Amino acid sequence: MVRTPLTPEERERGERLGALLREARGGRSMVEVAAGAGLSAETLRKIETGRAPTPAFFTVAALAGALGLSLDDLLTRCAVVRV
Repeated sequence: MVRTPLTPEERERGERLGALLREARGGRSMVEVAAGAGLSAETLRKIETGRAPTPAFFTVAALAGALGLSLDDLLTRCAVVRV
């Protein structure tokens, strides 16, 4: 199966998501947060660095829960802003 290339907007949204998750994680380790979400630390690292810019919904939901973030807030803060 060939995956279609990501658009610049998708890459940008992934970068915003990663930055938001890093900020919300604060002083907690990747291992601690990833374990709380039921993910590997490597998966969290890829999302935070933008190497996995389009994680699955349930992955994002699990991370939001582990970090105390609402999905509404994530959507609002990660949406592409068009001028």
